[in-house]
Amino acid sequence: MSQNTQISGKVRSGKARAAKQTPEERKAHAMKMVEAKKRKSLLPKATHNGELKIGNVIINCAVLDNGERVVRENDVFEQFGTPGSELRRIRNEMKESSGMDIPLFLASKSLQPLIKRNFDNGELDLIEYTDSGKEKVGYNATILPKVCEVWLQARDNGLLQKSQEEKVKKIEIFMRGLAHVGIIALVDEATGYQREREKNALAEILEAFVAKELQPYLKTFPPEYYEELFRLWNVPYPPKKPQWRPAYFGKITNNVVYARLAPKLLPELKKESSKIEKSHKLHQLLTSDLGHPKLREHLVSVVSLLKISKTKEEFYGFLDRVHPKFNESYPIIFDDEY
Repeated sequence: MSQNTQISGKVRSGKARAAKQTPEERKAHAMKMVEAKKRKSLLPKATHNGELKIGNVIINCAVLDNGERVVRENDVFEQFGTPGSELRRIRNEMKESSGMDIPLFLASKSLQPLIKRNFDNGELDLIEYTDSGKEKVGYNATILPKVCEVWLQARDNGLLQKSQEEKVKKIEIFMRGLAHVGIIALVDEATGYQREREKNALAEILEAFVAKELQPYLKTFPPEYYEELFRLWNVPYPPKKPQWRPAYFGKITNNVVYARLAPKLLPELKKESSKIEKSHKLHQLLTSDLGHPKLREHLVSVVSLLKISKTKEEFYGFLDRVHPKFNESYPIIFDDEY
């Protein structure tokens, strides 16, 4: 059958559905399609779009033909939302009691009085628009500082759960980053420099600021590292508490990572850590330009060795050959043919 005479599955199923409908049903369906097409044609259109980089998160944004600046719904949730199976139920209950549209990234009952205080009616409504003919949904970009403010006020008022505290630290950094970039943008506008600066200059300033401030909170060790440790040391995985790990995993990490990363690194890191009142993870004391890249490179190799090992003894054998500890000697193993 030629390409022109082939019928796609979508068309075939549409024809089959139409064949089962009455004339009235087909007419109603056609009217519905016309209305949908008309509604779509009336939606604002994205004239410019791009990506706002915040640490390791990307938020897609656009400027619409009516002048509105929007940010994509899913991306905002990734940055500001709290995972959980109850979010939609909580959001619906909050909407019913407050009469306001509540985004999923603000679906926490402890936030409800703060939402009413910080947002006007309709300010949190979803914005529908089209981008290259495809329908998208988002929010007015100006809500982002207010979203940050709600979470920060919740922290100041002691309304947060323990699990939400780490996220709010990141939100505070983002808020400071916006202020940092905002003053630069105002100076550029006042001097006329905004016409000469590079296209993504402000976004790059924000990204650099946030990346530097977020360094202590970024996950350096990949999930696979701990998953493989659980497997080889016969510890049930996943643990009942997501962040729980056996205490002796710390000693294993000192052995397989820091003791093999650079000469005398482990004692030096422990020495520096002891000087700091607040507890730090050792990787937070590494330099961002050399230490962290070297650590990530080492971890890729260690995880590969973990994955190919059937026992912890076999893993240590591989590790001693590929990444021997500094200042320690190991027996040389020759193949039989030599």
